[in-house]
Amino acid sequence: MVRMIIGVPRETKNHENRVGLTPSGVFELTGRGHAVVVERGAGLGAAITDDEYVAAGATLGDVEAAWAAEMVVKVKEPVEAEYHHLRDDLLLFTYLHIAADRPLTEALVASGTTSIAYETVQLADGSLPLLAPMSEVAGRMSVMVGSYHLMGAHGGRGVLLGGVPGVRPAKVTIIGAGQAGTNALGQAYASGADVTILDLSIPRLRHIDEIYGGKVKTVVSNAFEIEQSVLEADLVIGAVLLPGRKAPKLVSHDLVRRMKPGSVLVDIAIDQGGCFEDSRPTTHDDPTYPVEGSTFYCVANMPGGFASTSTLALTNATLPYVVAVAENGWEEAVRRDPALLPAVSSVSGRLTHAGTAEAFPDVPFAEVSSFLG
Repeated sequence: MVRMIIGVPRETKNHENRVGLTPSGVFELTGRGHAVVVERGAGLGAAITDDEYVAAGATLGDVEAAWAAEMVVKVKEPVEAEYHHLRDDLLLFTYLHIAADRPLTEALVASGTTSIAYETVQLADGSLPLLAPMSEVAGRMSVMVGSYHLMGAHGGRGVLLGGVPGVRPAKVTIIGAGQAGTNALGQAYASGADVTILDLSIPRLRHIDEIYGGKVKTVVSNAFEIEQSVLEADLVIGAVLLPGRKAPKLVSHDLVRRMKPGSVLVDIAIDQGGCFEDSRPTTHDDPTYPVEGSTFYCVANMPGGFASTSTLALTNATLPYVVAVAENGWEEAVRRDPALLPAVSSVSGRLTHAGTAEAFPDVPFAEVSSFLG
């Protein structure tokens, strides 16, 4: 007897080649008596064939079959063309970032879908285990794309991150020392850049100072220090995160206007609305736009550019939680594991995440506990 039917649809966001489950994830779930329906071609962008899914125990189907499952496991939030799949007996487990997305918020509430957001699964120590692997990819990638767009041929300053003997290296400013920021730091430092990283946490900055032996500038984040560091920078990476809430705007239009011509700004926080005033979501097809002589890179699904690596890393992190929900149902899974509690984003026509509710005070809200009995 099948215990739960789990659907894995193909991602539809621009150049989103990741997929919600790998064959190893399918094998684990089917081995426990669950059924997995994978949309044909869903894994091709991540170098996973339909045959590999079938060999792992999955059934192939069309998009309607994948979305008809009891629980749908995705990577990115549903786009408008997918809203009609939402329904009141659906459990959706994916990245949502709804605090920066009113249309999706309203669609989830109107449909009655129960949604659980990867990015707000939170352990007792405050860490975000399902956001971490994609933050690692995005952080490392931010330095790569920033360096690429610093090339003169792409409108940049023509500055090489590590310089050469006799020539100063580029200056890189990283705002935020979480998973994305520290991974950007590692990549920038390895490139030989002159790196400054800002964060509100002195213990975190102290830890970075110990790791890098004082060779990275660590600065407590405030408006004055952000301004000074941004004006000095050739590349600025925004890596600020408030779990489940919109990102604060820390770099103003006026500050960008005073930056070095040809500088580059990469906003990793764009999924949560972005931490630069001029940030707006872009795509892998058209990733950048100019602002006052600088280049903004604000791709909302950066890890999709390295889909194979990202898909493997994502399933490694999400699978234990997918299994827990499939085995126990979402209510019992939340009772057993408090890390899931802040990740429940909508239930039965109500928002259930306080941070999202702050962004949309006119949308119905209820505490998750009211649905747990």
